[in-house]
Amino acid sequence: MIDNRKLKVYLDTSVISHLWQLDAPEKMKETLDLWERFKSGHFDVYLSQVTIEEANECSEEKRQKLGNYLNEIKYTILNLSEIAISIGQQIIELGILKEKSRDDANHIGIAVANGMDFVISWNFKHMINIKTVNGVRAITNLGNYKPIDLVTPTYFLGEE
Repeated sequence: MIDNRKLKVYLDTSVISHLWQLDAPEKMKETLDLWERFKSGHFDVYLSQVTIEEANECSEEKRQKLGNYLNEIKYTILNLSEIAISIGQQIIELGILKEKSRDDANHIGIAVANGMDFVISWNFKHMINIKTVNGVRAITNLGNYKPIDLVTPTYFLGEE
């Protein structure tokens, strides 16, 4: 039986940032291509307060451009709940990420706590790597959470 529900995707700050990232034109193009899919409404898109706060640290010019892109799509902002904080803390305590990557752990915690299907990120150092992917898989399995995939925008750009 085919599942026709929309996929729930959580965007970390790196995806939002790459909507206008002139020093990374390939990633910018793929992010903009993905954005076109979001504009079509085929996905349920989620951000978090953490994403918004990090994006607000950009220059005024970039913030304005990113805000314009965000106005093009429908999305929901998720809060950093106690459950999300607890999952983020597990990620740090298990050594999957270090304390200095608390925001990245919280991104994953928010996505897991809210039953996302995917976390989309360009952050290879902390999120899209074998250690984090396997660690998050263990946390979701042991904690009886819905499985979640951590992927780059490229994952969604195959042929339709």
